Amino acid sequence: MPIYKAPLDDIRFILNEVIDAGSLAQLPGYAEATPETVDTILGEAAKICEEVLFPLNQSGDAEGCTFNNGFVTTPKGFKEAYQTFRESGWTGLSCNPDFGGQGLPLLLNFVIDEMVCSSNLSFGMYPGLSHGAYNAIEKHGNDELKKTYLPKLVDGTWTGTMCLTEPQCGTDLGLIRTKAVPQADGSYKITGTKIFISAGEHDMSDNIIHLVLARLPDAPVGMKGISLFLVPKFLPNADGSVGARNAAVCGSIEHKMGIKGSATCVMNFDGAQGWLVGKPNKGMSAMFTMMNEARLAVGLQGLGLAEVAYQNGVNYARERLQGRALTGAKFPDKPADPIIVHPDVRRNLLTMKALVEGSRALAFWVGRELDVETKHPDEKTREDAGDFVALMIPIIKSFLTDVGFDVSNIAMQIYGGHGYIRENGVEQYSRDARIAQIYEGTNGIQALDLVGRKMPEDYGRLMRRFFHPVADFIKAEKDNAALAEMLPYFMSAFGKLQISTLTVATRGFGNPDEAGAAATDYLRLFALVAVGFMWLKMAKVAAEKLPGAGDRAAFYDGKLKTARFYFSKILPQVNALNLIILAGSKPVMDFPAEAF
Repeated sequence: MPIYKAPLDDIRFILNEVIDAGSLAQLPGYAEATPETVDTILGEAAKICEEVLFPLNQSGDAEGCTFNNGFVTTPKGFKEAYQTFRESGWTGLSCNPDFGGQGLPLLLNFVIDEMVCSSNLSFGMYPGLSHGAYNAIEKHGNDELKKTYLPKLVDGTWTGTMCLTEPQCGTDLGLIRTKAVPQADGSYKITGTKIFISAGEHDMSDNIIHLVLARLPDAPVGMKGISLFLVPKFLPNADGSVGARNAAVCGSIEHKMGIKGSATCVMNFDGAQGWLVGKPNKGMSAMFTMMNEARLAVGLQGLGLAEVAYQNGVNYARERLQGRALTGAKFPDKPADPIIVHPDVRRNLLTMKALVEGSRALAFWVGRELDVETKHPDEKTREDAGDFVALMIPIIKSFLTDVGFDVSNIAMQIYGGHGYIRENGVEQYSRDARIAQIYEGTNGIQALDLVGRKMPEDYGRLMRRFFHPVADFIKAEKDNAALAEMLPYFMSAFGKLQISTLTVATRGFGNPDEAGAAATDYLRLFALVAVGFMWLKMAKVAAEKLPGAGDRAAFYDGKLKTARFYFSKILPQVNALNLIILAGSKPVMDFPAEAF
C-alpha cells in the first residue's frame, strides 16, 4: 500500500529560512499571515490531506467517474470529502474577504495545493478549477456577476470550470466556433461544443459555473474575435438560490489513462443563457487570468506527484531486501541487504530528492513574488515581481510537470516489477502525472512562450528579473567557503544559460525556426539553472545553521549533501543542452516532410 506524509519540515525550511515568507505579513491585508498562523494552517491541511483525501486516491482511481444520461457521479467518498474540505474553509483561503474569503497569501495556496495534489490529484482538480474561475470573475466581471457568483465559489457550494477547447482546436483558440447571440435582457445565448472540460459535470456541488469562450455575431476572425461568458449549470434565482436548469449539459466523459476520479467532459451548450465577462472581443485577456493561474497550478500538480512518488520510492528501498552491498554485507543479520545500499538505487533516490526539493523552492519563490505583485504598496516593486512571475510561468508549468512524470517513473523503477502492479500504487502516479505535461498548453507550447514572448519582451526586461538577482548573489557569495565546492558548477551553468540566451535571441530574430527548434532544450536549461540557484540559497542557509543545529544537524547536513549531488550529478546536463542549442535548427528543419 502506498504512503504519504506531508513534508512539513521541508516546507517550513523553505518558507521560513530560504524565502522569508514571514515578511508577507507586512504587506497590506496580510497582517494575520504570521509564521505561527501559517504553520497552524499547514498542520491542519496536512491532516485533511493525509486522513481524508489520500485514503480515497487508489479507490477513486479504480472506480473512476460514472456517466449516466448527462449526469456524472464521482467515486465513492469524493462527495463527502469535498463537503469536509469545503466546510473547513479551504476553498476560500486566499479569496477576498469582501466575498467571504480569508484573504491569506497566495503562497499559502501554493503550499496546500502541493499537499492536495500529493494526496489525491483527481480530487484537487475540482476546487483548483473553482479558484481559477473565482479569479477571472473577480478581476474581469461586473459588480452584479461578482455579487451573485463569487460568494458561492468562495464557500465552495458552487464550483467552476474553464471551457476553451473544441473538437477542431486545442491550443489555436482562434479557430473556436462556439457562438454567443445577444438577447434583449442583456444576456447571451451560447451554442457550441467544448471538449476536455475538467470538472464540467459532477455531483459534489449545488451548481457549476462555466467560463466559456465564444464569438459574437460581428466578431473579427481569429483570436481578436473571442469573448468570455459566464454560463451556470443552474440559473440563479433572485435570492441567490439555485433555479432552473440551463441548456449546458454534459454529453459524455472521457475514459482516460489517469486522473480517473476527475470528470473530463464533453459539454454541449444549446442556446444556454450566459453573461459577458469583461469587454466584447477581449475574452482572451480575461481568460489568461485563469489560464496563467492554471499553468502554475499544473506545475504544482507535478511537484505534488513527484513528492509522493519519492516518499514511496524511499520507503520501498528501505524495506525491500535483495542482494548484498558491493562492498560487503551491511545487514549481515538479514538474508539480504535492503536495496537502498545499492549505488544505482541511491542515484535514483538522490535524483528524485534533489529535483523535488529544488523544484519546491523555486515554486514557492514564485508564489511569494505573486503576493508581492498583488499586495506591495510600491508600484515599481509590484511591476518587478509581476515580470518575474510572468517569466517563470512557462518554466514552472513545464519543468515541474516533467519532474512529476520523471520522478514517478523512477519510483516505478525502484519498485521493479512490483511497481508495475496496480495494488502497490506507484504506477498510478505515472499515469496521473502524464496529463500535466499536456493540458493548459503542452510543454512545447510553454517553451515557445518563453522564447517567443517572454525572452524578447521590452528588450529582455523580464529576463533581467532573474539574471540580475543571480549575478548579485554570485558576487556576494564568491568568497563563501561553505559554497566553494558548489559555486563553480553553478557559475559555469549560469554562463551556459547566458550563451544560450544570446544564441536563441539573435538567431531567432532572423529565423523564427531557430528559436522554435531550441525552445524545449532552452527551457530545460533555464529551469536547471533556476533550480540550481535555489539549491545555492538552501545550501547557504544549511551551512550557516549546521554548527549550532543540535538535533536538527542531520536535517541541515542532508540539505548540503543533496545540494552537492545536484551540482555534481544533475546540473552538468546544461553542458549538453547548450551544445544542442548551439547546433541550431538545421538538423531539425532541413529534413523533407516526405522522408518521415
